[in-house]
Amino acid sequence: MNRDQLAHVLRAASNIVTEDPVLVVIGSQRVLAVHDEADLPPLATASMEVDVAYFNDPDDAKADRADAAIGELSQFHITFGIYAQGVSITTAVLPVGWQGRLVAWSNASTGSSRALFLEPHDCVVSKLVAHRGKDLAFAGALIDEGLVDVEVLRARAELLPGAVHPAIPTAVQRWLDAWTDRAP
Repeated sequence: MNRDQLAHVLRAASNIVTEDPVLVVIGSQRVLAVHDEADLPPLATASMEVDVAYFNDPDDAKADRADAAIGELSQFHITFGIYAQGVSITTAVLPVGWQGRLVAWSNASTGSSRALFLEPHDCVVSKLVAHRGKDLAFAGALIDEGLVDVEVLRARAELLPGAVHPAIPTAVQRWLDAWTDRAP
């Protein structure tokens, strides 16, 4: 995915949920808010989906509308090869204080959408918590390219909410240790 495609998804999502133009991008494509695709490793832009959430969506109705209209296998997806996945703001396990670190991004192509993106370290920590193969590869690629700082990731892991299993921050720390200690 590139920034133009991201802008297209954001514009479409804001046209579907017109009463709430503030979108929160919580998935891996959030890196495009901070970096041009040319400056990113291929793993960082490999996804064709944008995880879109809304702050005021207690029953996920807005996310469901976006998902139905421009989600996977929709006509939008078939036509453009990209899609939005409407998700709950609680989908990702995030460090305490993440809301205060959101990054705003827009361009001439985003239309009326007001998109907020997870700060890179918050995003990577949430990916490490999810611990899926693709998430670990994404995190490793950003670390290797110097796009996130391992010490900041360690600090953010300590800010994971108390409701998370107590072993999760330690598991994140161990993965970071293993990644940074691996042979070149």
